Order: sequence, then C-alpha cells, then structure tokens
Amino acid sequence: MKKTRLLITGVLTSLMAGTIAGCSDDLPPQPDDRSCRDWDWDDEQGVWQCDDTGSSHYGHFFYGGKYFRNKSSLLKSSSYKSYHSSSSFKGGFGSGTKGGFGG
Repeated sequence: MKKTRLLITGVLTSLMAGTIAGCSDDLPPQPDDRSCRDWDWDDEQGVWQCDDTGSSHYGHFFYGGKYFRNKSSLLKSSSYKSYHSSSSFKGGFGSGTKGGFGG
C-alpha cells in the first residue's frame, strides 16, 4: 500500500508540474517596448501589465500594441472584448472564461 501511495503521489506531482510549466509556455511573448522594462502577466485579464516603477506606464495593462491606464479602460476596448470572448483568451481561473471545469 505504501508503494502505491508513493507511485500515485509521484504521478500527481509530475502532472501538476507539467501543467504549471505548460501554462507559461502558452503565454504570448512579453511586449518589446522600451518605455516599460518589467512586465507581469495578469492572469485574470489575460494580458501583460507594466511593473516598472520608473515607467510612466507603471500599472498599465498592455494589449494589442496599446497601453490601458486601468482595468476599466481595458474592458471597454472593443478589440479586448473580442479577445476576451474568444478561444485564444489566455486568462486563468476566475477570469470569467466560459465553461469552467464542467464545460
């Protein structure tokens, strides 16, 4: 029984590590913009966010080649709305993606 438990634990650990690693591989590349040098992925919105405290764009979301000052302005963008409702949306859990666990 102990060997079975260790085997199952090992398999689950491997699956979880693969899932987590796979998620980062699916992200679009970070923006190549000199006005922000540090980017964080905002999983809820499925876009990059500037985390460069020395930038005038600090805290801004970046989508479609444009900066959005806040979440509200991002959500108003017609191109973002289209992306958010599409199958190519890269947001994560709790992001409002359609289907959830059960489909």
